[in-house]
Formats: sequence, C-alpha cells, structure tokens
Amino acid sequence: MPVAASAIYFLNLRGDVLINRLYRDDVGGNMVDAFRTHIMQTKELGTCPVRQIGGCSFLYMRISNVYIVIVVSSNANAACALKFVVEAVALFKSYFGGAFDEDAIRNNFVLIYELLDEIMDFGYPQNLSPEILKLYITQEGVRSPFSSKQPDKPVPNATLQVTGAVGWRREGLVYKKNEVFLDIVESVNLLMSSKGSVLRCDVTGKILMKCFLSGMPDLKLGLNDKIGLEKESQIKARPTKSGKTIELDDVTFHQCVNLTRFNSEKTVSFVPPDGEFELMKYRITEGVNLPFRVLPSIKELGRTRMEVNVKVKSVFGAKMFALGVVVKVPVPKQTAKTNFQVTTGRAKYNAAIDCLVWKIRKFPGQTESTISAEVELISTMVEKKAWTRPPIQMEFQVPMFTASGLRVRFLKVWEKSGYNTVEWVRYITRAGSYEIRC
Repeated sequence: MPVAASAIYFLNLRGDVLINRLYRDDVGGNMVDAFRTHIMQTKELGTCPVRQIGGCSFLYMRISNVYIVIVVSSNANAACALKFVVEAVALFKSYFGGAFDEDAIRNNFVLIYELLDEIMDFGYPQNLSPEILKLYITQEGVRSPFSSKQPDKPVPNATLQVTGAVGWRREGLVYKKNEVFLDIVESVNLLMSSKGSVLRCDVTGKILMKCFLSGMPDLKLGLNDKIGLEKESQIKARPTKSGKTIELDDVTFHQCVNLTRFNSEKTVSFVPPDGEFELMKYRITEGVNLPFRVLPSIKELGRTRMEVNVKVKSVFGAKMFALGVVVKVPVPKQTAKTNFQVTTGRAKYNAAIDCLVWKIRKFPGQTESTISAEVELISTMVEKKAWTRPPIQMEFQVPMFTASGLRVRFLKVWEKSGYNTVEWVRYITRAGSYEIRC
C-alpha cells in the first residue's frame, strides 16, 4: 500500500514547526501538538520511528537538527514513507549545496514548498530524482557557507527524461574510451562453535558498476545462477555446460534493470546510469565457501593463568591471498600481563577492548598461522564471576575470491554505433560478522 500521507512537518529539536504541507483534509491542524505532547515530551523519540496516536500514525526521522514527520490517517507502508524521507533529504541537499539543517530550511522556504508540491501529489510520492527535478525547477537554493560541493550542472533533454522510460540516463554522452567496471563485493557472516561446527552462515553480496559508455547502450549480464542457466538451456534447447551453479536469495535490482525480461528469461539486461551505481544485491545461504577456518584452544590454569592457542587456516586457492587480516582473541577483564608468540604478523594486547589483536598484512592461500599466548590474571579475594568467553572475531579482505561461488559468465554491451568496449571484472570477499566461539 502506498504512503497516502495526509501531512508532512519539519520540526526543530524544540518542537517548533519550521515548515509544513497539508496534502489531505482528513487530519486536523493540531496533529503536530499531539506529536510534541505524546512523543517528544515523553522522550520516546529513539524507541520507534512509527507511533500511533488516536486514529493517526506518525512516521518520523531525525536528520541533523530537524525532525521530519509524516502523518497518515489510514494504513500505510511505513518502509515506503521512511524511504521517501531519505530520498527527499537527498534532493534538498542537492539544492542546498550538501547541507540540510534548520538554517538551510529557514533560508529556502519558497524552494522547499515548490519541491514538496512536485515530489508528493495528494499524499502519494512522485519523482524524487534530483537530476530530473532540476530540469524544470531551476531555482537555486541558498547554499551553506560551509559547503564545498559544487552545484550540479543542468541536464539537457528535459522532456525525454521526465516522460521517457530512461530517466536515470541522459542522452548525448560521449567518451573517448568506453569502459565498464564491475565489482562483486561479498560479506561473509559466520558463527562457528568451538568444535568447528557451523552454527550460522550466509553471504550478502552486491554488484557495483561504474560505466563510462557513449550513447544509450544496452547491457546484458550473465551469472552462474542455477535458475538463469536452466532458463537459458530451455531457450537455446541445449544442455548447460558443467560447472558450479548457485541459488540466489532475496535479490533486489536497480531501477534500470528490465524486470519483465528478467522474469521471463532470467536475464539481467539494463540501460545503465552514467558513472557509479549499485546494480543488484543478493544473499546466499547454501554452499558457502569459507575463506578461513579457525581452531581455538583456551585453557584456564587456576585463578591467575590462561593459555591461548589459536590456529588460522586459509582455505582459498594457493595463488590467492588475503589482505588486512585481523584476529581478535578475547581475554578476561582482569588481565594483568600477556606473553605471546606468532608465526606470522604482529600481535598486542588491547586493554580497551579486552582482546589480543593479531594483525597479518598478507595471508597466502592454503597456509596456516598460529598465535600462542600466556595470560596472567589479577588475583582477587572476591570470588570472580565465570568468564563468558566472547567469540573470536576476524576481519579480512580476499581479492578475486567469492564465498558464494558467484561468477560472471558474460557481460555484453550493445550500442547502435557499434563501438568497442573494455570490460573489467573484479571479485572481493570481506568479513561481515565472522565469529568463532572459544
């Protein structure tokens, strides 16, 4: 269900109305008083961004020193409303030179009213693209003296972009060298028991693109996902080639992707925006290739000593390597002294986070490294509480490796002028929440 907003208010931290716009007559003008009384004065602003008072719902968000409040009188999509606030703030910043605060609102009353009439019609969100709105709302906002951002240049062909299907790309782009950069960036989330069994594991990934292409190109991206390969084999009436296939979950696309063609052919085809953008996001829950295995051994020797041994094995290919590897081994708060040895890298005791921090600049594949430490604890007369043993945490980045096994099979660029294109593909795997219980 769409937002169907009845009113929108911009308040400062004291609750004073800076600017407001009523889109419907199903709410009274004293709605902001209810927000101040039941939410602001009760100090419940940080508990939940959606509150219901009487027959109305208040959806609000704090940006800098301004509260943006949307009032709805019927059931509405809260996520859509909050997304509208985020996009509206980005639009205002593009007009105000990158600043959005109480001063920026006070200096741009007329412009804000004009924008509010364009981005929402009878309570329903409309086009919030700064590139398109600047084509016919050419008034410049009062820029903050602290902003160093240069104003965006106006874009030609207003009629095509406002009414056409490709509002995210303008015509007439020309590059001497036509290039496409594609990055597959994945984050591994792992929770492993002290015995080495995986308790929770998934991969969240995104495909980032940077396009410097002339004209109005049409791109087609092929991945080794199972459904896409099966659909391709049905269309071409021939079996698929052998190789690992994966199943993508929770896939979301940029607005440039042709969803009709994806639903029918399972092909990611699109006319890309100019420059950098996020093409798609996905999640993998099965068949995850873990880049590292961690084997911890922590022994408590009486009340004042501990022995810590942690072995880290890299499971990826021998020709690959990980960069910026950090292993954080927890120790008790009453740690007094540590003596440790490492086979690779450097280690130190960080009392602020109660961890032994082990750093390895470059970790080759199919190798293993070990840290051994003796920990002396402060002896107290009071019986100490049992140590909860927080999990070991890892940070790393592995270039040219994907934990999901996702691969780009092809990236085709077609443009009516038939120019040659250079495609660059890169894979990066990082640690999201990589934890091992000890």
